[in-house]
Amino acid sequence: MRRATSNLVDVQNRVKETVLTQVFVAVIAMASLTLAAASPVRAESAAAAGPPPSSVGFFPLSQLKRGMTGTAWTVFEGTKPEPMEVEILGVLRNSRGPGRDLILARLHGTKPEYTGVVAGMSGSPVYVEGKLLGALSYRIGQFSKEPIAGITPIEQMLEVRDLPETGPEGGPANRLLPSGPAGQRADAGKDQNFTAIETPLLMSGFQPEAIQVWKDRMAGSGLDSVMAGGNAAGGGGDTDFGPMVPGSAVSLELVRGDLEIAATCTVTYVDPKQLLACGHPVLQSGRVSLPMTSTEVVATLPSPLNAFKIVNTGRVIGAFTEDRDAAIRGELGATARMIPLSISLPGNGSEAKSVERHLEVLDLPSTTPSAVLVSLYQVLLQSNESSAETTYHVTGEIAVHGQAPVPVDSWGVPGEQMAAQLSAALGVAQSFNGLYANASREAPMEAVRLKVETIPRDMRTQLESARLVSSSIVHAGDRVEVEATVRPWEQPARNVRLGFTLPAHLQPGTLRLLVGSGAALDRTLDAARPPGSPLTESGAAARLRQMHAANQVYVSLLLPETEASVEGRTLESLPLSMANTLESERSGVEVGLHGESVMVAARASAGGVLTGQQILNLRVEAGGGLH
Repeated sequence: MRRATSNLVDVQNRVKETVLTQVFVAVIAMASLTLAAASPVRAESAAAAGPPPSSVGFFPLSQLKRGMTGTAWTVFEGTKPEPMEVEILGVLRNSRGPGRDLILARLHGTKPEYTGVVAGMSGSPVYVEGKLLGALSYRIGQFSKEPIAGITPIEQMLEVRDLPETGPEGGPANRLLPSGPAGQRADAGKDQNFTAIETPLLMSGFQPEAIQVWKDRMAGSGLDSVMAGGNAAGGGGDTDFGPMVPGSAVSLELVRGDLEIAATCTVTYVDPKQLLACGHPVLQSGRVSLPMTSTEVVATLPSPLNAFKIVNTGRVIGAFTEDRDAAIRGELGATARMIPLSISLPGNGSEAKSVERHLEVLDLPSTTPSAVLVSLYQVLLQSNESSAETTYHVTGEIAVHGQAPVPVDSWGVPGEQMAAQLSAALGVAQSFNGLYANASREAPMEAVRLKVETIPRDMRTQLESARLVSSSIVHAGDRVEVEATVRPWEQPARNVRLGFTLPAHLQPGTLRLLVGSGAALDRTLDAARPPGSPLTESGAAARLRQMHAANQVYVSLLLPETEASVEGRTLESLPLSMANTLESERSGVEVGLHGESVMVAARASAGGVLTGQQILNLRVEAGGGLH
């Protein structure tokens, strides 16, 4: 009986234990479910709340410790910043240079662990204990298994905010303070393979050939990594992607209008007048003037090699005014100074109305010539008149404040070492750069106006031979005739006759005649320039005005008389007294003296873009002329 009672008690105890265990498991399960349900609510609440404003205060770098956690904000899709957890790993002292520290952190969260550190993420604000710590700005390596990033401390970024509005000389914003390309900006952490997070470059409306030219010319500048994207503003539209908050995407435009080149990063700090972004330089050009636009992130492309944000740029909201080591600064509501570039193309169809392309390019010595080149090249590429046999003739003018317009004349013909469109664009870019990048230029560039002529055939023409039709023995004042044989591409050769009268003051002796292209004539004239002496701005303008046409055949007299080049202007047949005067002033003026004068005697149409030259000799005997 006792044993039965004892067994019954044991059964009852086991039942109680089982019930208690089940209750305990149920409670734990309910708690887990509650926590699981609460977790996304908190995440959704944090995401809905958005990043804190910049006015919450700044977390001191001196108080930062390993193991602390914080939150970074960036846009992965759309315009709303999303949170990422940040785990502080430590501070790398002087890693970006003396006194320039870098905070090392690991990113946590579904998206950063999937995408890694993304091009365009630079500038994403990081908050610790609710205060702004700095901006995500650097990455480690290309194939890192963990999303580890470097953070630029906010104290160093605020130095850019507090720069004075004018430069050291009080000059305007478009007179820049060059300080080296962005490709040199991350050398301090080179041994640890630290590099600035790439600034993805949008080239909207550009074909692969033009993009490749840009990449080749901008290699190592930090702006040679071109990503996909578009221009939602449509060249001056008003698409607005909302207010700028910490974590928003923002873009700076290098070219805008019918084509666009823009770089994108993330906003770190905003106040009513200005913002800071990127956490590293884009070009490190010092004082700049670039349009600042709101930006939409269409998608974030994950890639172990090159993850990046695909963006649309929107409405202009101000201008970037500083591009410095720790950040770029933008002024809200400001207007950037750009250089207008207009290109007139022949129209299509029976009405044949010309088509205008209107662009604006940045005013920055290290980048503007490349922007002009690649923009013109793209416009020539997209012409419906293009074919493998098309020749391009680009004319126009460059307007510099306070000066007469400087002419532009460039040809591009098939069969050269480069595409005809690129050859024509390079000729224009070289003329532009001779003025724009001139060390003596003080006045701003006002505009570049170009007109394109497309000729539906190969205009290459070769000078085959030249000969005297009249006697080779002449007197001063005689009439001389020369016949040049030119051969257009894949066409029969033809003869071009040129006649001229010899100067009446010629002395007896041998007189040489140069028969050939405008390029050959210009090379001969350039021989009178002082060797190794760069032209001044006025000299470069004068030389461009004196350039000879590429589609003409010239006969020039090579006179045994002194010739001078004075700041790009050619003075032939100088009297000895004037030559002596110029010689004494050579130290103060750009003067070159040459023992042979070049005088153009005759010209005629070559029927194409001429190459080649030939020298003919005349024997001048006494008598005739003034004798």
